[in-house]
Amino acid sequence: MPNSPINQESKIPPDVLVLIPEDSARHYKMIPLALSDNVLDVGLVNPDDVKAQEAINFLASRNNLAARVFKISEETWSKLMEQYAGLREEVSEALEGLRKELAQEKVGPPEVLKGKREQEAPIIRMVETILKHGIESRASDIHIEPTLRKLRVRFRLDGALQTVVVLPVEITPAIISRIKILSNLQIDETRRPQDGRFTAKVGEKEVDLRISVLPTARGEKAALRILDPTIGLKTLPELGIVGRNLEVIERGIKKPFGMILMTGPTGSGKSTTIYGILQILNTDAVNIVSLEDPVEYYVDGVNQSQIRPELGYTFASGLRQILRQDPNIIVVGEMRDSETAGLAVQSALTGHLVLSTLHTNNAIGVIPRLIDMGVEPFLLPSALNVALAQRLVKRLCPDCKTEADPPESVKKIIMDAIETMPEQSRPKIKKESFKIFKAQGCPKCGNKGTKGRIAVFEILEITPQLSDIIITEPSESKILGESKRQGMVTMFQDGINKVLEGIIGFEELLQVVSVNAKE
Repeated sequence: MPNSPINQESKIPPDVLVLIPEDSARHYKMIPLALSDNVLDVGLVNPDDVKAQEAINFLASRNNLAARVFKISEETWSKLMEQYAGLREEVSEALEGLRKELAQEKVGPPEVLKGKREQEAPIIRMVETILKHGIESRASDIHIEPTLRKLRVRFRLDGALQTVVVLPVEITPAIISRIKILSNLQIDETRRPQDGRFTAKVGEKEVDLRISVLPTARGEKAALRILDPTIGLKTLPELGIVGRNLEVIERGIKKPFGMILMTGPTGSGKSTTIYGILQILNTDAVNIVSLEDPVEYYVDGVNQSQIRPELGYTFASGLRQILRQDPNIIVVGEMRDSETAGLAVQSALTGHLVLSTLHTNNAIGVIPRLIDMGVEPFLLPSALNVALAQRLVKRLCPDCKTEADPPESVKKIIMDAIETMPEQSRPKIKKESFKIFKAQGCPKCGNKGTKGRIAVFEILEITPQLSDIIITEPSESKILGESKRQGMVTMFQDGINKVLEGIIGFEELLQVVSVNAKE
């Protein structure tokens, strides 16, 4: 292995330095040196460290790069590590530049950007730094929140918010103004909420950001949803729909008409599941029209329409209009009222395949919920194909998860869940000696033990037997009995299967789905 031509005084470009996180660089005593023609040069103190070599290849491939490793001395590595200027240092530098300009020009923060070249404006560099780190850390959301004495910036990583930097509260108007400029929002409007979106480019990747600005008692708060097309659109198996559940979905979408309804709380991945189904249905032979609030991912071949309630363009009014567009498949972002539900049912009965979402605790609750919304029970058997409920659970890190013997209390819960599962869905395990998986944390997962999320599902299929129940006595107890007869796997049982496969941890499952859900 050749020695690196890099010395202790060499300057590593910031866009190269961010390709390997600082904690990984310290753990494996390595550092990125240069990038040329999609080849990342990496300095490594101990070339015989197999784990370090694996980490380098993993980090390089994640950015679609090849890796070339050079040997460096520990002294050179230690000196080069001083160049790591993470988010806090970069933002502090930009903040200092902003403070100097404010002091020199004697103007309020929003005025700083006027008359300045963009690359020289500290506030612009500050916002770009926040966005860059949010995208590179695979955050789903960025929250910029003014409080009494500080401006807090938080990233949502794997469903949990964590503070990444704290700034002086007086720069809040400047930060929010920059975000408004990027989103084409009204800069001088601070009394009402505003929504927008823009596209940011990090490296070779283009990412959409959906923006919401909300007035609060301490100033305007911005929430930025990061919509990365490369990780947002997934196939059904990638989402966690496998086995019997996948068979039911495939039968449901092969029918020429009817409804497929996704249910679950906000943030449970319902829209992502719809996009997964659309990847199967999206062909030249069909016309797909969607009503969304908002449009999250742009999908080629799908006619996506953003509703505007303030203009009278709602799900209900939009549904009436798109029926004139000769659609084969209709996507309604959410059934929020009786009018929308009634129109969706009528659309399903008149030859359209309808995908939509609503809020219930489980798949069984979809039928009573539709009846509560004014849908006549006798219409449901013909209109509804499949009801699907889901929750998101953190995945165990594949690099640091290990097998473990479950405690007796956990073993009893798992065995009880297995015994109530349909025969065809039961995992093949030995009652006396099965294992679960745990993860202690490693540099690749930020020492969290989890990396990404996957959904657990329960999927109810409308069968002739269930149709009779809906028409005669649509109670949850009767529907539950039929769901067991048809072999439905509950969310908890689906989660138990994923626990035994090592995809998720038992503790992570319990945080999202109650043990009582196994019944």
